[in-house]
Amino acid sequence: MTISDKDAAPGAAATETGADAPFWRVKGLGELSTREWESLCDGCGRCCLNKLEDWDTGEIVWTSLACTLFDGESCRCRDYPNRFATVPDCLPLTPETVPGLTWLPPTCGYRLVAEGRDLYWWHPLVSGDPDTVHQAGISVRGRCLSEDGVELEEYEHFLVDWPGENPMEEKPPVGFISFPRKDDA
Repeated sequence: MTISDKDAAPGAAATETGADAPFWRVKGLGELSTREWESLCDGCGRCCLNKLEDWDTGEIVWTSLACTLFDGESCRCRDYPNRFATVPDCLPLTPETVPGLTWLPPTCGYRLVAEGRDLYWWHPLVSGDPDTVHQAGISVRGRCLSEDGVELEEYEHFLVDWPGENPMEEKPPVGFISFPRKDDA
């Protein structure tokens, strides 16, 4: 199945095969340019939430506490270029690390591409709009607090399940123009 160039969202393919296919459908994480890599981030902010790990079981649980550098309105890092110097436990996402990071949310573009899956309808690369991640209820906007002033011992009082969920699956809102996925053809 094909869609016309006129109907395609920015970053969407005019056809499902060949050179016109979007980069995330034809390239592995290690093949992406810096620009392509950075654009895989949907701006949800879920990865910037603090997580706790059970030392005995390895189970990861999320909190509603965000990194000190996280801007809860824009859902972006306030000092992205210097984040590793400012926050020593900030983990870099790389083609090598992504497959092993079990705490990446199931909606994460990096995780989806690493698993050979397609991006969801609300991802800015598909929708052409950076606000659809917020409109779809995927982002942490309005759902988190800063870690500033909260003692580590208190983190257990901020446990949440929703960062590990995919509330919308792939159901676009009424009136949203969806584009076929490679496995739907």
